[in-house]
Order: sequence, then C-alpha cells, then structure tokens
Amino acid sequence: MTTPLAHPISPPQRWRAILLATLLLAPAVWSVLIGLVAAGADGEPGAPGTAALVVGLALLPFSFVVLAVSSEHPHVGASVGRAVGLLLLVGIPVSAVAGDAVTGIVAGVGAGGMASLRADPLHDWRWRAGSVAIGAAYCFVLARTAGPIVLVVAPVFPFSGLGLADHLAGWRGQRARPLPGPMPPITE
Repeated sequence: MTTPLAHPISPPQRWRAILLATLLLAPAVWSVLIGLVAAGADGEPGAPGTAALVVGLALLPFSFVVLAVSSEHPHVGASVGRAVGLLLLVGIPVSAVAGDAVTGIVAGVGAGGMASLRADPLHDWRWRAGSVAIGAAYCFVLARTAGPIVLVVAPVFPFSGLGLADHLAGWRGQRARPLPGPMPPITE
C-alpha cells in the first residue's frame, strides 16, 4: 500500500537531494575502491586498505539516507533497507560478471537509489532501471577504454542517471496529458 503524497517534489528539490547524496557517495565509493585495490595488492588481513574499505562500506547506506530524507520519501527506513538490499543483490553479481568492482558499485548504487529516491506518480521504474543499466554499461566501457579515470567519475553516474530518468519520464507524462479546459472551436 502506498501513502498518497501531499505534493510532488519539485525539480530543484530533487536535484538538490541528488547533489547532497552524490557528495556523500563520492568519498564512500572512492574509499571502497581504495580498500579493494589495497587488499588485492597486499593480500594480508588487517592491511592498511581494510580501514578504507570499512569506512567506504559504512558510508554507502548514509548516501541512501540522505537521498531519501532530502527527497522527502514517505518511508525513509524501509526505502533505505530496500536500497541496501538492492545494492548487494545487484552490485555483487554485476561485479562478478563485469570482472571489475566499479561497474558493480555503479549498478548496485543505482539500483539502491531507485528505492531511496522518492518517485512521484509520473515517474516510472522502467525509466529508472534503464538509467541504471546505461550508467553501468557506460562505466563498463570506460573502465576498458579510458582506464583509471572511470574511478574518479563513477560516483556521478548512479543518482544523476536516476534524476535524468525521472525528469524525462515526467516530461513525457506531461506531454501525454490532455490540455485542461474545453477545446477552442475550429474555424475555417
């Protein structure tokens, strides 16, 4: 059962929520990647990269909290729980198939963002899922062609893709809606 929303979220408020969540997501993703690289290089338990990995994994759920709270999601706790579940459910298999961590992180965070970013009636989950798939595919291609630069820009893809998807879905929904009021008479 969904709770009726008092008002749709305005585009500036949506993008503010995305900006704040991305500002918290970027150090979390970079910390996870630093920890994974350091753990792979050393291979010893308790290596210096372990602390970075733990800090990054601890910050990831807070980016979902910031996204849900600042977008005024009606069920913040449940949406963050679903977001973390989707992060793991999508991110781990995508990382395994892609053969790199950054593509899985982008896909998992994007899937989690689908649950934590408030959706208004005009927003469709298919647009959001498409944006997550496009962001992960773009990240996959960048990781193979551009190299390490993808590690710098990867945190921007998940939440901004969701914002673009919502913007396009809202625009399309408004265009499909009939104009209010009676049609003017046609004169020849």
